Formats: sequence, structure tokens, C-alpha cells
Amino acid sequence: MEIILKQDIANLGSKDDIINVKIGYARNYLIPRGLAINATSVAKKIHSENLKQRAHKEVMLKDEAQALAEKINGLKLTIGAKTSSKGKIFGSVNTIQISEALASQGFNIDRKNIIIKEDLIKEVGNYTAKLKLHKEVSVEIAFEIISE
Repeated sequence: MEIILKQDIANLGSKDDIINVKIGYARNYLIPRGLAINATSVAKKIHSENLKQRAHKEVMLKDEAQALAEKINGLKLTIGAKTSSKGKIFGSVNTIQISEALASQGFNIDRKNIIIKEDLIKEVGNYTAKLKLHKEVSVEIAFEIISE
């Protein structure tokens, strides 16, 4: 029986794949749980049209992310933190502070898309972070932690 997968399934296929499985597996497990739909001729036409539209949207999103990456590239952020006399930060600097610093520069990047190479930043100094703007577009940004 031919089915269209609605989500990734281990050892079977990924989302939007059209695959052949045994009838009982499709009717008793995949379709009732909403993991797949029956691949009729109408469903295949709808599926191919959805893939075309999604591909067009993906190209537009990737182009926007690429343009944003070019604007952000070379930007250096300065983040202030309360520190002791020896330069140790009270607490730590995390993605929330980096996201707020980017927002003050006019770039709205969600903190979930910011990856700091170091686990915890607890001292004043220069660091780098990776901004994931799209699944294929990412940019490195430098930031400096200074004492307030």
C-alpha cells in the first residue's frame, strides 16, 4: 500500500516521502495515529503542489536569512555585566543578554537560535557566538563582556 508520511519515522522514512508499506501496518498503525495518509491520486496531486509552494517559500526565507547574515557579519556587541573587582561576573551571561543586545542594534533574533561556544560565561572578555538564521544559513558574531 502506498502512503504519504506526515512526519519523520525512524527506519521508515522522512516527512513527505511516498513509500510502500504492508496494508495492515498502514491501516492499523500509521493512518489511525496520524503519521501517514493514503496515497491516492488526489492526495499525490495535493502533495506535489504543497511541495512546490513550500520550496518557493524556503527559497524566499533563505534569501532573507542570507541578507540578514550579511548585515550582521562583522558586528561586534558589547554587553555590560555586574562584576567583582577581579573581573568575575555575578551570575553568567547567556543567550538572553545576547538577544537583547542584538535587539538594541535592530536585529530581532530569538535566543533559541543563538549558540554560545563556551558553556558558561563568568568572566569579562571577548567571546563568539553562532547565530542560526536558517537551517542552511548561520553567522558568527563577536561580543565583549565589560564591567558595569
